[in-house]
Amino acid sequence: MNPMTAARSPFASPADRPQLGLRERKKIKTRETIRAATYALIKEQGYDATTIEQIADRAEVSPSTVFRYFPTKEDIVLTDEYDPLMAEELRGRPAGEPWMESVRHVMHLAIEANNREDPEVARLRAHLAVQVPAVRSRMVESMSATGRLLREAIGERHGLDPDSLAVRVYAMAFVGGLMEASMYWAENGFEGELRDLVDQALDVLEHGLPTQNP
Repeated sequence: MNPMTAARSPFASPADRPQLGLRERKKIKTRETIRAATYALIKEQGYDATTIEQIADRAEVSPSTVFRYFPTKEDIVLTDEYDPLMAEELRGRPAGEPWMESVRHVMHLAIEANNREDPEVARLRAHLAVQVPAVRSRMVESMSATGRLLREAIGERHGLDPDSLAVRVYAMAFVGGLMEASMYWAENGFEGELRDLVDQALDVLEHGLPTQNP
């Protein structure tokens, strides 16, 4: 990342970001505590056996606090915090940069940020999306919100109406491709690096299907 823009990047390290207020830090800490309790319980006893009451007890908060931050258990497992960061980062890329280069740059930053959080958690999320129908269903539902953010960034970059059919289809092709890359990774035992699979997905979106072997 260019050091001149690092401090402005939403993916900048905490040391490069403006200092958050006490209230915001407490909210972030509470969310992280609830998520950590959830992941620990799921590892111990499985997804279905883990209840909101158990999560609240492990996190030392009330069930109502859990629901204030996360409407459902599936929302605790999944994360959409990176969606607005990715859209913001896309908007901040140089206007003359090729679009796919901008997308790859932003996706790599998101994956690196996710790995800094906890690589094992990233694998757990992908595993649950494959194995648990409720998680997979919630993930598909959240794709619509992700697509809206992306199509706004696409519309701004290309001077197009973000609500046009062409932009909507284009944006959702990206969202679907990235979801499938993550699920493919989980289905194949997390072999290789997710970053490489995402690059392969972007190659398909950029160049189309590979030619058939003779």
